[in-house]
Amino acid sequence: PADRFGFRPGPETGTEDYASITDNPFKSPATAPLSTFSLDVDTASYANVRRFLREGSLPPADAVRIEELINYFQYDYPSSRGNDPLASVIEIADCPWRDGHKLVRIGLQAASIDRGERPRANLVFLVDVSGSMQPENKLPLVKRSLRLLLDRLGQNDAVSIVTYAGESRIALEPTTVSDAGRQRIVGVLEGLRAGSGTAGSAGIQDAYRLATNHFIAGGVNRVLLCTDGDFNIGITDHGALHQLIEEKARSGVFLSVLGYGMGNTKDSTMELLADKGNGNYAYVDSFAEARKVLGEQLEGTLVTIAKDVKVQVEFNPGRVRSYRLIGYENRQLRDRDFNDDTRDAGEVGAGHQVTVLYEIEPAVPDRTGTDPLRYQPRPVPEGPPVTLKAGHGDELLNLRIRYKAPDGDQSRLIEKPVKDASKEFMHAGSDFKFTAAVAGYGMLLRNSPHRGDLTWDAVLRLAEQGVGTDREGYRAEFVDLARKAQQLSGRP
Repeated sequence: PADRFGFRPGPETGTEDYASITDNPFKSPATAPLSTFSLDVDTASYANVRRFLREGSLPPADAVRIEELINYFQYDYPSSRGNDPLASVIEIADCPWRDGHKLVRIGLQAASIDRGERPRANLVFLVDVSGSMQPENKLPLVKRSLRLLLDRLGQNDAVSIVTYAGESRIALEPTTVSDAGRQRIVGVLEGLRAGSGTAGSAGIQDAYRLATNHFIAGGVNRVLLCTDGDFNIGITDHGALHQLIEEKARSGVFLSVLGYGMGNTKDSTMELLADKGNGNYAYVDSFAEARKVLGEQLEGTLVTIAKDVKVQVEFNPGRVRSYRLIGYENRQLRDRDFNDDTRDAGEVGAGHQVTVLYEIEPAVPDRTGTDPLRYQPRPVPEGPPVTLKAGHGDELLNLRIRYKAPDGDQSRLIEKPVKDASKEFMHAGSDFKFTAAVAGYGMLLRNSPHRGDLTWDAVLRLAEQGVGTDREGYRAEFVDLARKAQQLSGRP
């Protein structure tokens, strides 16, 4: 049965596991002026949520990470200029689900590289061949995915293959992707069969050993883990496993995770392993998704251009009564971590985009278009007065970004103050409207207490206004998914 909000329970998720998420609350800049978090380019949640909807069920709330839904899509952001690998753009408009509030969209664009400019790659395919990987959407899809990736590698690149089930096995020593080498790699991939038991940690040790022994200085050295995330044999101490992955990441060998399948998905494990390994986490629910991650976005998947990327936003209490970061709940950092170069944070690949949304309650209501007040020069903000420094009264916030070069240990700072602005939502750009639609979709799926006046009809209207050119058809697909979610929720 549906709950009082019209939501029906999600599907039976078997032994799937998701980290708990509690929506970020509104905070006052008078007492909490800084919002600090690690950047995230993962998109796994979007594809996983899509899988639930296509199977006819609403996803569990904890499977919905709103930042990953938003970051699944490409937006029209300016390219990076100068020495910094990240460029930023900020747009402010009225909030479509709460009258009187504003939305601030911070868009970050990483520098791109042409495929011909990509450094040589030393890749280790670490493939789960345990019994749970037998279904068509697991190991058979893994094989198709890796063959797709192989088609985009050249003769300067090398591939190794490690498998794990009851025990770990080196299925292929490092092999150059020449014509003959390509045939050999394909032969090993096609010969993989799902077996029993799972010794993931032992496989990881073998994969890192191969990657380290054939390390390419200045190249791409990466382990690609393909699994449903069920690590139940081997190093049972997750702390020791994480320490191993962090140590290898510091040496320049990064770990990316591709999740497959349903019913046994250990989402929380896979996300954490990718975080510790300076890599990204994608969920592959179809060959089309494999084409997106390992084809269209291959350079972003393989080539890191900035690591330990942190964001810190300071809000002006003279302009902001309260603010809320939408998403990034499990990426929060202490404010002092921003300047601590020993504190690990997120990685950004070539051409990656990251979008951050804040909902803001203005300190003073917007009375644009109304007559001047008779008894006061302007509305007085509620609460105790705040003493502000002179010179920045027209600013809404100050954006600060710290990042390290892929092989660096010392961070660099980017800083950008942002002036306040007022814009009716109807005049916002199509990308802004679409971003708001995706955020609203996530809040309704999560049954967020901050969803305000949102309805599924409103989300669909916003999405349709923001579809734009949609060359790949991803936004049109989102509209279909939102309709499906509306049907499943039982809400008009």
